[in-house]
Parts: sequence; structure tokens; C-alpha cells
Amino acid sequence: MMSRGFRPGRRPGAAVVMLLLAALAAHGQDASPQRDALVVETLLRLENVDLDAKPRTKEAVLRWLGVNPGSDRFFEVVERFRIREAADALVSLAATRPDDTAGVRAARVLLELDPARFDAVIAAAGDDAVPAAALLTALGASGGREPLDRLARSLDDASLPLAVRAAAVSALGRSREGGELLLARTRSGELPVEVRVTAAAALAAAPDAAIRDAAATILPLPATADAAPLPPLQELTRMPGDAARGRRLFATRATCGNCHVVRGEGKDVGPNLSEIGAKLPAEALLVAILDPSAGISHNYETFIATTDDGRVLTGLLVSRTDAEIVLKDATGVVHALPADEVEELTKSTVSLMPAGLAKTLTAQDLADLVAYLVSLKAS
Repeated sequence: MMSRGFRPGRRPGAAVVMLLLAALAAHGQDASPQRDALVVETLLRLENVDLDAKPRTKEAVLRWLGVNPGSDRFFEVVERFRIREAADALVSLAATRPDDTAGVRAARVLLELDPARFDAVIAAAGDDAVPAAALLTALGASGGREPLDRLARSLDDASLPLAVRAAAVSALGRSREGGELLLARTRSGELPVEVRVTAAAALAAAPDAAIRDAAATILPLPATADAAPLPPLQELTRMPGDAARGRRLFATRATCGNCHVVRGEGKDVGPNLSEIGAKLPAEALLVAILDPSAGISHNYETFIATTDDGRVLTGLLVSRTDAEIVLKDATGVVHALPADEVEELTKSTVSLMPAGLAKTLTAQDLADLVAYLVSLKAS
């Protein structure tokens, strides 16, 4: 029986709470969502609870967290009782919902609760950059000194994929302090060239007018084919696009078909784009077009081979054995090089996809091209 003094929103006496917890954890009672929810609501009304000392109660809490990820109560429980076992759920929330409240809060709570796990997700970006980039994107909206330091650290880490470093740049551009850091790096020449377009796009949409004005002077966005400055990415993303016209541009003036296959058509050099619309949102596609080196896909990094007779070949690494190194260049030509003739093989931070595409297209062309790419999803 529940005590008459126990009402939602009121804090019962400690003795009543302890009796209730004991009853809920008693042997012979099967777990149920309703009972787990009652355990959670009871715990939230009790001071100084050590869940590690109550394993059956903690099991109920963990079950409840597993079916209520992202709710306000979820975060209240995780933060109140510092439940490190929720790290997986926090990573998942930030990775799948980086632009909404739950994802942003998850990134901040993960950093506070388990900074080692946060760093592990970023460090694992060499195998899969998507969760790390999303985690940094979510962190950028949380504010505070520690998130800013973590973003700056990721920007500076040359071992991380450029897609992750570009996500750190975009995230920095969402706050005044981060925008000032990017401007300072630009003025001092410390901002890596491979993320300059990403930084320009982020600062052009910065919330602080002074930062936008300064960026327009020292870090302008690329000009388009009609010599008009490229509008901020957020504005460009909202422009209505004609997917049918974008498809024609893809195969002609934009030259995308020279390196990419879409549903069996095109040249197999870069990633297959047949379902790219299901993988990347419009803004990410624009960044990939305007700043190819900021979003190099895993397994599509460019390598530079120098041979003992002075040849320098650049391309994607198709295969590498003790006997032979095989590269595919930007035209799709495959070069098989005897391994003993290659003096040096280095990975480049510059994408095989040509930069400067915006100079051949207008803003409307870009909107049409992105509308086409967004439409490419599994049939």
C-alpha cells in the first residue's frame, strides 16, 4: 500500500520512501515498465541515494532509462545519480539528433559525466567519422568553456578526418566565443587551408553581426559564376531548387558525373552517390561541393606516389601489397606501380575532387544541384 502522504510532486518522508523501495525490490515481483517508473519517481524524491549499493534498484533504473531516452526525466535521472552506464544512450542521442535539444543536451551531459568516453568517440573517427562529427555538432550548441576547448582541440588534431575537423569548425561558428577563435586563427594564419571554406560559411551565418562583418572581410565565401558573392550556407540551403535541372547540371557543367556514379551512370572514381540524399542533409552536401577537402569520405582519401624515376602520381589507393601499389587518378585511369619503384607514398589532406566548383555555377545552380542530390534515395 502506498502511504497517504505520497502524492505526485510532494517529497515523502525518507522512511516511507525506503519502505516503498524495499517493497518494489522484493523477491517474487517481476519487472514491469510501470514498476520501473515507480522506482524512478520514488528515487527522485529521496536525498543522497547510492544506487551502486542497491543493485536491484539500479537495474530497474537502467531498464527505465533504456525505454525513455531523451526525455527530460531521462536527463534528470542520469545527471542526478551520475549514471555512467547511460553513456551509450547519450552517444546515440547526440549522433542521431545533433540539431535538436535532446542531442545537444546529451553531448553536454556526456562530456560532464564521462569525458573519456566522449574523447573515445572522437578518437574512433578514423573508422567512422559520422558519430564523431555529429557529437561535435551537438556540442557546438551547448556553450561553455569546456565545449569550446574540446572543439578547438578537434580542429587542431591533424590525425582526425577532415569531416570531423570541419564539423568542429562549423560548431565553433555557432557561438560568439567560437567565432572569435576562428577569426583570430584566420588573422594569424593558423586556420588550416582545408577548412577555410567551412569556416567562411559558418561565420557568414554567425549570430553576432560583428563576427559576420569581420568574416566578410578576411574570410569571404567563394564567388559564383555570375561574380556574385555566395550567400551564407543557411540562406543557400533554404533556396528552392529544381531537381530536374540539377540532374542536368550534374552530368554537364557541374562535371559531377566525371567522378561519381548515380544509378549506373557516370564514372567510378569517387563515392557512389545513388543514395546520397539518405545520408547527408542539404547543408552538408553544399559544404562537400564548396570545400571537398573538408568532407573526404573514408576509403576515398587521396595518395601521392613518388617513383624513383621522378614521376609523381596522385589518386585513390585501390590496393597496396608488397609487390604492387595501385592508384586510380581523377580521370578514372588505374596506375599499377611496382612497389620497389615507389620511393614515397603519402596521404594528402586535399581531396581528389576539384575545388572551385562554385566559380562555374551560380547560387541558383548550386540550389538546383543540391535539390537533385537530396532526391537521391533508395527506391
